[in-house]
Order: sequence, then structure tokens, then C-alpha cells
Amino acid sequence: MSAVSHLPRLWAFVTMLAIVAALAVVVGAVFLATRPAGSLTATAAESDLPDLAGLAPLAGPPTVRPTPAPSAAPVTSATGGPGITLTPPRLLVISQTGLPQQTKEDISQLKHVEKVDSFDGGAVRISGAGLNLLAVDPARFRAWAPKAVAEQPRVWSALTQGEFVADSSAVRRFGLVLGSEYQVDGGPRLRVAASASFGLPGVDGLVGMETGRRLGLLPGVALLVHGPEKAATTLNAGVRRLLGSGAQVIAVGGGRTARAAADKSAADRAATGKTKTKTTAKTTVKTKTTGKQSRAVRQVAVGRPGSYLDLYRRSAAVCPGLSWTVLAAIGQVESSHGRNNGPSSAGAQGPMQFMPATWKAYGVDGDGDGVADIWSPYDAVPSAANYLCANGAGQGGKKLEKAIWFYNHSWSYVSKVMSISQGYARAYP
Repeated sequence: MSAVSHLPRLWAFVTMLAIVAALAVVVGAVFLATRPAGSLTATAAESDLPDLAGLAPLAGPPTVRPTPAPSAAPVTSATGGPGITLTPPRLLVISQTGLPQQTKEDISQLKHVEKVDSFDGGAVRISGAGLNLLAVDPARFRAWAPKAVAEQPRVWSALTQGEFVADSSAVRRFGLVLGSEYQVDGGPRLRVAASASFGLPGVDGLVGMETGRRLGLLPGVALLVHGPEKAATTLNAGVRRLLGSGAQVIAVGGGRTARAAADKSAADRAATGKTKTKTTAKTTVKTKTTGKQSRAVRQVAVGRPGSYLDLYRRSAAVCPGLSWTVLAAIGQVESSHGRNNGPSSAGAQGPMQFMPATWKAYGVDGDGDGVADIWSPYDAVPSAANYLCANGAGQGGKKLEKAIWFYNHSWSYVSKVMSISQGYARAYP
């Protein structure tokens, strides 16, 4: 039997040893403290919306930002942000009670062990089914996360604010709705603020330290161990020798870590194999050669209109059925119509805040200069329409909402965009 299959029994045993709050989700039978999924009733007041017609005209050629030259110094370790050196876990140790300090020190002194850290954990329930949680200090735990997750600011800000970050597998398995609150049996409400793949078998999500105390999670029952990947087998054997029979050692990393690191770009990859959507805008394909590389640059004829209002309207034609007000709402949320083009702390760039990997698949040349420039509004806005259309936005209704969700994996983001879109529709009939 695999290590993963043992973990639920261990958590159940931990739950029997201590009184812990309960968190579980029964699909279709959970109580949502916020609005039901798909209910987008909030609206934006017209007075709160920037005047699109009054924005400074779009003039002059787009600025092409040069790619920084690579550093001559070799990269010796992965980083997840300023000052963060990633230390991917090789082992996850789960104990029945908190590990003694001496045991942790003994493990840290083993050959090949480079870092250890312990965290609180336990099972909580909602409606009778349980989720296994770790309570972490975001500043410490961030170094243990896969690189793609460490680079997601929303994950770490959510933990700092006392919210719940669900593992992506738990979101799918339990039908969790991002942005919704769930009532813990006999405990507080938890808002599912974000999701990510942490690559820790049996762990359904993270909360902050203070939230963990409120939930009654057990102190120090989880230990992460880092060392060279090639020494993982030796690390496993050494740690097992130091632990009693009441602890479980689970190998982490390898394929699991690779899948977790790739999960952040799942939305980027999801539509790469889809059939191209027909558009009413005139499209052509050019080949732009740079050095030894050449790539096809798709053209979408929107030209260089003099205002964002006209640009959004022309770009909507790229996706039949998509309202220009949705593009305008996304433009407002992402950069306030070009006022804050980034790059963001996560690496998103330009007026529509594209990640480079997404841009590579969906970026278009909107003004006919032969370049798909992520920083140019003439290219970025029709590219946003192109990306939304590839995810079904032109079909409206729930398909539109899901396409906006793909743009930013948050249902609260979808609600905000839809609200602002409705406001623009009233302001610019």
C-alpha cells in the first residue's frame, strides 16, 4: 500500500487523540456563507467608473520593452521571489503528537539533510467529511512551495489575512468555490481565497498560524525535510530510524513536485490544442524573424484608435458575441486602462496583464506593425479578446463567466469584472 493511502488513517488517528475542529465539504450539501456560486448580483455605480471617452488618447508607436540580457553568473538555486531561496521538500513526516525538539535536531544532523521545519496540522470537518490542513507561517513556508506557487502573491496574502488556501486537488474533489466561505463544524468560517498545488500528499490546504489555533490544529505534528533529490532514499531511511512507530514518513517531490509546479500554468496550456475560433475581424499571419528564431505573428486588424473606448469596441469584434464592456472591465481591473502596466510581482505584463507564457500562445498583432507586443494596448486588448474567445466567452452566460475565470482564477474576480462591465453598459449605451 502506498504512503498516500496511509495518510488519511493517520490523520484520523490524530483527530482521535485531540479535540480538533472539523472541516469537510459535501458536494451539493454545504452551507455557503456568501452568495451561491454563479450568482453575480453586485453592480458598480457609474460614478465609480473611469470615463473611457475622457482618457488620454492612445498616440505614438507602442514601446517595445527589450528583454534583459541574461546574467553571466550561473543560477545556483531556484527563487520564489525577492530574498526567497526555494528548498523543495523531499520528505513529509506526520506524527501522532508534536515531534520532540531533540528528535527534530537529530533529524537535522543526518547526512544530506540541509533544512527541516515543523508545522501544526490536523483534520477539520464540515457536514461530516474531513480535510487535512497545515497551519503555517507564510514567510517560512513559502520557501517549501513549488516555484510556480511561491510566485503567486495571492496565496501568501490570503494566508496572512487568515484565509484558507485549498490544494487544487481538494477544490476538484470537494467542489470548493473560490471566494466563498464555509462554516466549520463547531468552529469559525473559512473563506477559500485561493488554490494551488503544493505537492504534499494528503494535505488538502493551508491556513495561517492564528487560524490554525482557532481551529484547534495540533502543534508541530508535520515536519518537512529538504536535501539533495539524489539522496532522497538515504534521507528516508535515516529519518525512519530516528522516529518511533507512531510517525509516518512520506516521500515528496519528483513527479509530484513537477506536476505542482506546472499547475499554475494549467490555464495557459488548457486551450493550446483547441481549434482556433473564427472571428469577424480581418486576420492574417506574418512571420517575424529575430536572430535564428522565427515565429508566426497573428494579425488582427484593429488599427490604432485614439481612445481606449474605441480600442475596446474594435477589439471585441475579434470574438463574436463578446461585449466590449467585458474587455473594458478587465482593462480597468488589471491596469486601470494602461495607467499601471507592471510588471506585477507575479510577472504579469502590459495593460491587460498577460503572463508571458499565455502571451506566447494568444498574443496578436493588432496594429499591423508585424510585432505582437505585450506592452502595447493595440496588441494587448485584442489579445485579451482572443484569449477569452478561446475559452468560450463569445457564447455568453456561464461560458463567459468561466472564460473570465480562466483569465484570473478567482470567482470574486469574475464577479468584479461582470459588475464593472454592467456599469459600463449603462454608462455607454
